[in-house]
Amino acid sequence: MSNFSKQKRSDNKILLRAGVGRRDITTEEPGVRINDPLYAKALVLDHGETKLVIITMDVTAIGGRKISDGMLPDVGENFLPELRQRIQDELHIPGCNVMVNASHTHPSGRMLCDDAEQVERVYDAVSCAVQNMTPVKIGVGKGFEERITINRTVTLKNGQHWTLRHTNPSPRDEDIASYGPVDHEIGILRIDRLDGTPLAVVYNFATHLLMGDTYGSITANIPGYASKVIETALGHDAMAFFIQGAAGDVMDVHYKNFSQPRNIEMLGIMLGDSILTAYRKLEVQPAALDLVSATITVPRRTDIPEQVSFLQAEQQQLLSSLHGLTLNFETFLDLYQAETKIEPGMDEFNQHNIDKYLKNISAMEQLARIQDKIATLEKHQKLNEASGEQTIDMELQGIKIGNCVIISSPLELLTEIGLNIKKSSPYEYTFIAAYSNGYVHYGAPASYYDKGGYEVTECFIAPEWQQIFEDKVRGIINRL
Repeated sequence: MSNFSKQKRSDNKILLRAGVGRRDITTEEPGVRINDPLYAKALVLDHGETKLVIITMDVTAIGGRKISDGMLPDVGENFLPELRQRIQDELHIPGCNVMVNASHTHPSGRMLCDDAEQVERVYDAVSCAVQNMTPVKIGVGKGFEERITINRTVTLKNGQHWTLRHTNPSPRDEDIASYGPVDHEIGILRIDRLDGTPLAVVYNFATHLLMGDTYGSITANIPGYASKVIETALGHDAMAFFIQGAAGDVMDVHYKNFSQPRNIEMLGIMLGDSILTAYRKLEVQPAALDLVSATITVPRRTDIPEQVSFLQAEQQQLLSSLHGLTLNFETFLDLYQAETKIEPGMDEFNQHNIDKYLKNISAMEQLARIQDKIATLEKHQKLNEASGEQTIDMELQGIKIGNCVIISSPLELLTEIGLNIKKSSPYEYTFIAAYSNGYVHYGAPASYYDKGGYEVTECFIAPEWQQIFEDKVRGIINRL
């Protein structure tokens, strides 16, 4: 089931107007360590009969408390409808013309001001933008940044997926067959005032903001630093807007590097520099607006009990593979690190004991990973059952600004899905705004469901979602 609503197409002869606003939404609780502030930024576009609001927020998710069982507590479920209603009532912009994107920066604790204050401050940013509208021209293009992200999903030689996470170790090098895809493209929207000075830069990039600095401080993470680089370089009170892409299965290159402190600032500087390099080549021109909204209904998962049974069987096989050992950890470590032979004839005996110990460690690592998967699946089964529904509704938006198309989704889309949308789009500049207008957790390709990756374990929706979603996105793009 699905439905469409479409705004009247704007006339390209009418001059586009734009305004920007920003408010700090960081918690003010005493004792909370803040590395850099979190912002809500608003970009308002007005093209006569079509008005559009794009809001970017340095938060984990928009309305993810219930579906995450409290793991993503920063923005509640009432935030989006209350904000849209107030914008519609007081600023006379239809609520369905408001897109809110979460950067998906992860918290080290309490991140934001309280619920009522969130609505107040974000509305204030939008109101500020409306009060400072000016005629603009638009430039659209793309850049590339290949140094800061990798795919965290590893395909093993047995065909299964192993996800690189801090809750499980990395697989052995000899078991790895390949790594998942990465989209290094940066979508860039340049918005200039008529006098040629910059008003805003919108950039779209897929980077999963899993960890902040080494010390657990609140941070807007990589895009926080990238936006600062951009705004400082451009001047004229220009504002940089980060739209998170299909980042469900990517991570920064330092995520599993334990040998040095994390340096997300350097990654953000590199991203900002790459954006500026591409930005300066863009030519601006008059542009029109178009907007299509749609709702799709996708089925919830029903295969969780079978997946749990499969994992329990695998768990039992691993338990059966464990063997008695003559070594404890201290003696194993001494032998493993030894560089000289003890005496003739002893090497083979010691190597046998070392190999047995390592096999048990490998089994232990796999058992811990399986136990985590079972607990996650069982939690999601309870949440799906508690909903009392067999389906989930999701809001999608298609926004066309000049020759740029933005497709929104409330899912943590995986890279392959984002690349599919870009490949099928007739528009060269197609941006993916995942984590937008709600939160429905991961959106993994249907072909991943039997491969055991983390993102599939975290999915609430059945594999049939992909076909429904991609068909609807193609329909949205065709209507723009």
